[in-house]
Amino acid sequence: MRSTTRLPFITAAKPVRVAEALEREIRSGQLRFGAQLESESDLGRRFSVSRTTVRKGLEALAGKGLITTRVGIGSFVTFDGQTIDNALGWTRALANRKDIVETRIHCIERRTDEGLARLVNAPSAEFIAIDRSRSLKESQRVVSLERSRVPLRPELEHILSRGLSHGSLSATFREAGIVPASGAEWAEIECLNAADALILGTSAETPYLRTTRLVRDTHGHTIEYVVSLLDPRHFALHLEF
Repeated sequence: MRSTTRLPFITAAKPVRVAEALEREIRSGQLRFGAQLESESDLGRRFSVSRTTVRKGLEALAGKGLITTRVGIGSFVTFDGQTIDNALGWTRALANRKDIVETRIHCIERRTDEGLARLVNAPSAEFIAIDRSRSLKESQRVVSLERSRVPLRPELEHILSRGLSHGSLSATFREAGIVPASGAEWAEIECLNAADALILGTSAETPYLRTTRLVRDTHGHTIEYVVSLLDPRHFALHLEF
């Protein structure tokens, strides 16, 4: 009878022990951002538990935003040692971690887009187009492609000739006295076209997480409209409410 009352406790504790052990490795930096965890079978052998127990432990880590799991691919660390600042957005916060990622600028040029001007309620159809991709330094895997469209203002015209301050759009905004104050973001799944797949180093029609972000200043004027394609092996949408 004593054994019967303790069995549920022992069973429930196993996934917790798996999750706690892996969490320690993630938070200590032993498992770094972008690292792929061992397979469920290997983790099961390592902890002497079943794959079901391993899966429950991984679900607990995913619930904390520490990993993301993709069926048929595996689990990847999504925690980089600091909390993502939602005011910056995922790709911008990732870009600020220069010890983790490298940024490649594909283009900075002036473009006219009447449709976008109407969409974001911009006073002019003139925009600065800034296309960038981010890759992990260790693996050189490209994890995001980001296309920013910035309404052309006099205080930002120098971008077209001199580029971004320190390679950063957020730093450029700060130096120009432009302060992001509010915005909105949407997320959906998109299958890559051939051109984007080539940049991201994967196959056409691969499903990626697409986010669309609109950022406004303190006066409610649009300062940036950006569409990002994020590798679902390294990014996941996690909301708490």
